[in-house]
Amino acid sequence: MSQESPSAAAAAAAPRRLTRPDGATIAYHSVSGKGPGVVFIHGFMSDMTGGKATFLEAWARRTGRAFVRFDQRGHGQSDGRFEDGTIGAWADDVVQVLDHLTEGPQVLVGSSMGGWLMLLAALARPDRVAALVGIAAAPDFTEDLMWSVFDDAARETLARDGVLQVPSDYGDAPYPITKRLIDEGRDHLLLGGPIPIRCPVRLIQGMKDDSVPWETGRRLMDRLESPDVDLTLVKEGDHRLSEPHDLARLERVLDGALHGVP
Repeated sequence: MSQESPSAAAAAAAPRRLTRPDGATIAYHSVSGKGPGVVFIHGFMSDMTGGKATFLEAWARRTGRAFVRFDQRGHGQSDGRFEDGTIGAWADDVVQVLDHLTEGPQVLVGSSMGGWLMLLAALARPDRVAALVGIAAAPDFTEDLMWSVFDDAARETLARDGVLQVPSDYGDAPYPITKRLIDEGRDHLLLGGPIPIRCPVRLIQGMKDDSVPWETGRRLMDRLESPDVDLTLVKEGDHRLSEPHDLARLERVLDGALHGVP
């Protein structure tokens, strides 16, 4: 009989549920431990069972660190339809997790869209966020990586139907991109001016990322008001940054960020 790996077992375990003020529930897994705690925020059309999330849970158990991973509404095992989601709604899920599932200072680790959401959560709860770690962080992606690159036909489809089916880069089902997602995302754009976040920030960005240009990491570093921002560019790195050597790098970066937090 084959033995399931700790990360696979963690991914398969039944989640607990946080009930939001509106009655919707957020599925999550948590580990009790020392602070500062770590919260992992997954990306667009992803969930909390991915390799980075379960790797960090195993790391948290090994090191005795408090940890939470969760599914945004409309993703994974949380309530809601993906098509009803917006950047503001998903950012509020992060705030709900911070408010109700964690204690004391937290280090937010955001992957892709999760990197945008961690920034918005840090702006909403600056007293609760001790540091940020972004993995291919994608602030403003609804505008810069979707709307700005859509051709006239795609924009007409969005205006007419309210939704556009966009092929996935990973061979999965197409992404349903809604007009509401694009329009509401404009209320949360960050890269057009200074970002008043002053905690330590660590950014990891692959230079062969086909989804988020590596220059986005540089733009974000320039916009953040924090004087303590490091950007790690990975020459051969892709968007997922989930290979064993990528995970080892993530652990080193996260350990470094935690080392500097009281």
